Amino acid sequence: MTSTQSAPVALPRVAITYCTQCRWMLRAAYFGQELLSTFGLQIGEIALIPATGGLFTVELTYMPPKEEGQTGEAKKVLLWDRKTEGGFPETKVLKQLVRDHIDPSRDLGHSDKHGKKKEDKAEDTKQESDAKQEQGQASGSVDVRRNPDGTVCEDCK
Repeated sequence: MTSTQSAPVALPRVAITYCTQCRWMLRAAYFGQELLSTFGLQIGEIALIPATGGLFTVELTYMPPKEEGQTGEAKKVLLWDRKTEGGFPETKVLKQLVRDHIDPSRDLGHSDKHGKKKEDKAEDTKQESDAKQEQGQASGSVDVRRNPDGTVCEDCK
């Protein structure tokens, strides 16, 4: 029997949903630790949410800055979806995505260097992702992870 409890949520909240069958818990925890190390007390909560089916998503719930005429409602955005993006984010890209929502004026140090503007970085990241996807299709090799009993999750492929 499961019960649902309601508790106050500290914002901004980063929710990382990961597939337990694919054994992505350590990757999820690593990303959470990196975000906490970078943003410190600016992050209210990191949630690791176990799931199945090859899921690896990162969602951010935050309070956008109030502008004239707006109510102060929390906003939820999907920052990363492994299936949509074709893989996992680089740590610096994930940090930039979080930063762009919670503190756009923040400098991330070496992650923001090399003289590129944010728009250029987003375009480069998309091009790299497209190239990796093409390489994966061309080689035809698939890294399939197996469960301890030897079975393969069909959604994880």
